[in-house]
Amino acid sequence: MSRDSGVVRVLRPSLEKLAIEVQVFHEAEKARKILVAEKFDAVIVDCDDVRGGVEILRSLRSTPSNKNSVTFAILNGKTTTTQDVFDMGVNFVLQKPISVLNASRCLNAALNFMVSERRRYFRQPVRMLVRVAVGDRELRATGTNISEGGLAVFLPEALPKGATPRLKFTLAGTQLAMDVEGELAWADGKGHAGFRFRNVPQSSQQHLEHWLDQQMEKDLPGSTGRIAATSEPTPTPPGSGIIKS
Repeated sequence: MSRDSGVVRVLRPSLEKLAIEVQVFHEAEKARKILVAEKFDAVIVDCDDVRGGVEILRSLRSTPSNKNSVTFAILNGKTTTTQDVFDMGVNFVLQKPISVLNASRCLNAALNFMVSERRRYFRQPVRMLVRVAVGDRELRATGTNISEGGLAVFLPEALPKGATPRLKFTLAGTQLAMDVEGELAWADGKGHAGFRFRNVPQSSQQHLEHWLDQQMEKDLPGSTGRIAATSEPTPTPPGSGIIKS
């Protein structure tokens, strides 16, 4: 979010080099509405030169869709301070005038946070056999989507509340056989249910995350993520770092 054409001129190509789709907003109210309605991997806000920019950052952590998004504050050194924006939960700071070199360094430093956040909420649709072992019984279910934290399935029969079965499945296109403990998180009474993974071995978690990364790349050809940039200040875990231009 920025009204500064020089900022947009520097940041847009830097973002696009990382295969990140950019949306630019010039007014805080329009940015606020889309941040409530849609999920973005990162939010960049020009704090001092856009009316309402600081308020966008201050309220961002309370929005369900973008409370964990990577955030960048652009400052001109005249009004808002670095400490002010870090106290709001901002992850990265860019000081004007922004150079291509420093913008690239900042964005590259933030990229892993963006990918991690995308993977955290990413759900990959699947259709695969899942063996659900409860005690000495084993049910054959159909997996419908999977994330780094859990799995949705269609079950032939209901499981008892609080069930913690073993979930056994093979990720599509791999020979990787997963055998993890699951906790029944929800069920709709019509055969659909969701399991939360528990006590996943580190090696299995790493394999799953790598596989999900590959699926994200397929779903977003040539794109790592989506960044909201505004031209009326544009808007990850708080306090990740400062990169000054």
